[in-house]
Amino acid sequence: MKPNVELVVLEAQEFNVIMNSDTSNVTLVSVTHPTINEHNSPESLMAYCARVSSPNQNNPEYAGLLSYCIKNGHWSVFEMVDMTLEIKTSRAIAAQILRHRSFSFQEFSQRYASVNTSDFVKTEARRQDKQNRQNSINDMPDDTRDWFNKAQDDINQLSTQLYQEALDRGVAKECARFLLPLSTPTRLYMKGSIRSWIHYIELRTDASTQKEHRDIAFAAKQIFCSQFPVAAQALAWNNG
Repeated sequence: MKPNVELVVLEAQEFNVIMNSDTSNVTLVSVTHPTINEHNSPESLMAYCARVSSPNQNNPEYAGLLSYCIKNGHWSVFEMVDMTLEIKTSRAIAAQILRHRSFSFQEFSQRYASVNTSDFVKTEARRQDKQNRQNSINDMPDDTRDWFNKAQDDINQLSTQLYQEALDRGVAKECARFLLPLSTPTRLYMKGSIRSWIHYIELRTDASTQKEHRDIAFAAKQIFCSQFPVAAQALAWNNG
């Protein structure tokens, strides 16, 4: 008998990522769970689906099977389970996350709701890497760091004032949002198969990824390891 599958909302697990004095956080929303007793975990469900052609489909042992699938690149097995995370970050980083098109997204709408401008996301000043235009180096002098922090405060304060004034004048939210910087906070839900999450985490925890995005990917990796310990072990993710 094949299992009934439903999306189960788990108790929220929040993994905070500190960015200077501001916090970007990643929260587990849901994972796909089977609804029959023989298969009581997402990983056991993936193994059940992998054994679709086997007379021993209900075999409760699956660690070796999932490890074999990972080591031999049998990735379709990991498309049988989804995971959804809630991510709070800046519009700048959200634009990078949304490029991962194998995922489904729902993002906070600045057309529908007013932005809470008290939650602007600040970042540290880092030096441009002249050898790699997509990289930055954290060795800026203190006076430049102080200047950059003040510049962010000034921009955020001015944009808050003008954004609110636009709304007070009756300007539509979809128009007023053009006054807001990339540090504007946003919130999105990111849902994808475990195969997609493996690819995302491997790509975005790499040193070539912008630090603020990399911090989010490491938080996603921590959640992944808590929910999929067998897969994490096979990927050698439990070691850091």
